[in-house]
Amino acid sequence: MSPVLTRTRLTTTLAGVAAMALLAACGGGSSSGGSSDKVRFGYINDFNGASLIAIAEAKGLWKKHGLSADAKVFTNGPLQIQALGTDNLDFGYIGPGAMWLPASGQAKVVAINTLGNSDRVLAQPGITSMQQLKGKTVAVPEGTSGDMILTLALEKAGMTKDDLKVVPMDPSTIVSAFSSRQVDGAGFWYPAAATIKKQVPGLVELAKNTDFEQDVSFPTAFVAGNKVVADQPEKTKKVLAVLREAMAFRSEHPGEAIELTADKLKIPVDQVKADAANNKVLGVGELDKLTEDGTVVKWLKGMNDYFVDAGKLDKPVDPKTYYTGDLFTGAGK
Repeated sequence: MSPVLTRTRLTTTLAGVAAMALLAACGGGSSSGGSSDKVRFGYINDFNGASLIAIAEAKGLWKKHGLSADAKVFTNGPLQIQALGTDNLDFGYIGPGAMWLPASGQAKVVAINTLGNSDRVLAQPGITSMQQLKGKTVAVPEGTSGDMILTLALEKAGMTKDDLKVVPMDPSTIVSAFSSRQVDGAGFWYPAAATIKKQVPGLVELAKNTDFEQDVSFPTAFVAGNKVVADQPEKTKKVLAVLREAMAFRSEHPGEAIELTADKLKIPVDQVKADAANNKVLGVGELDKLTEDGTVVKWLKGMNDYFVDAGKLDKPVDPKTYYTGDLFTGAGK
């Protein structure tokens, strides 16, 4: 691969402003149990990001493991990494496109969640190839899996972002801008892409995760603040125990997991079912095996190679410096 991205640096000042503003404005907060060991947990309003939180709340897992959870909804992973860094959040959820942030030392990956296949390069009707996007306006949530899928698709087509008019946008703005034909394309994801599809008949999907699965895996993950992992080992172990139990339930009771997620997100069950179908759910036993046999580290190394080529990382990083797989498997013993 050749460098195709301009480095994005998230400054502490901007991180603090963005995280505080979002935490003050966003809804979705919930608490359970009377424990004084409170955990602030971020999530995204989709099946990958919210299903384990929904299960934990519905099944009383926070209380069972001596925790009281304050869950906050975010629009993407990078904002949660910012909030972790400014001590406005303890744990959060990120998609594959944000994995370079923990790899650069800004957080710890405490658990792998699913293998994602929700990302797409979308184009307006009539645009049938990446080459036809040349010189056109393409929206992308910067530093996310939407950014990642666009970069990979451009490289496969022998192009770079310099061939496009790339406009960074937050997810909700992309939905409205694409639907009103203000942009020609987008690096984006489901389930939000399904909303656009309803408003833009004939929308074209130019690329998807599975187009690149031979070279890059797309794990979604749960992350924690560096200080939380270092200074609060008991809380970290309790949270991992909750996630493990919720993972086991999700893989053993997929239909109910979808229903609980739909109830939490206040959206139709069929919509969550369609969203879940775009991803591979991993059982807790399977994740233990994949962690212990080195598969997860292999996934992360592959992603790091991409992030180096994309200009997000200066050099390859040993995943063991930021993936605490031993803590994840240890929480099950």
